[in-house]
Amino acid sequence: MVKDGNNGAAEFLPDRLDLDHLRTAAARCEGCGLYRDATQTVFGEGPRQARYMLVGEQPGDQEDRRGHPFVGPAGRVLDRGLEEAGIARDDVYLTNAVKHFSFTPRGKRRIHQKPTAAEIDACRPWLDAELAVVRPRVVVVLGATAARSLLGREFRVTRHRGEPVPLGDALAVATVHPSAVLRAPDRDAAYAGFLADLQAATRVA
Repeated sequence: MVKDGNNGAAEFLPDRLDLDHLRTAAARCEGCGLYRDATQTVFGEGPRQARYMLVGEQPGDQEDRRGHPFVGPAGRVLDRGLEEAGIARDDVYLTNAVKHFSFTPRGKRRIHQKPTAAEIDACRPWLDAELAVVRPRVVVVLGATAARSLLGREFRVTRHRGEPVPLGDALAVATVHPSAVLRAPDRDAAYAGFLADLQAATRVA
């Protein structure tokens, strides 16, 4: 195993690619430096053959402490959006482009810090493995970091949100991260746009 993230997560992938083996292997990942300060790896969760895979940026403070994706305030926005869009949670696999919490300490608080391009690239093998195992019909790309990982640096969520684009054997539909709804000056308008993008995903599922 390579330490200190020289070769990214690829060195830590298990020989057997299924969700249980991937989750166990990811818990020991040192493919980038984020593992040093994070509480734990937060791997994806959901059924083996989910129709939808939702990919966010990274775990937040609560996700890092509890070990599950989308359990903080943004997760509650996401849950509401899925319900109103008619997407059943048992048909959804939730994960993030980066599996460790990136933050800056500020007193007793841990302030979210956007992952670097190198950290996003280092973690990509886990996301590729999840896509290969789950084989979703639709990948909902939540925010710019997930778009950078899956759709490339030139893709702009603001320009192409809600539009289905090819992603391997699946279709990807990009939207804002639900945390952006919470930060928006007009939350109702931001949520309405977010919901419309989730509804667009259902039409191609």
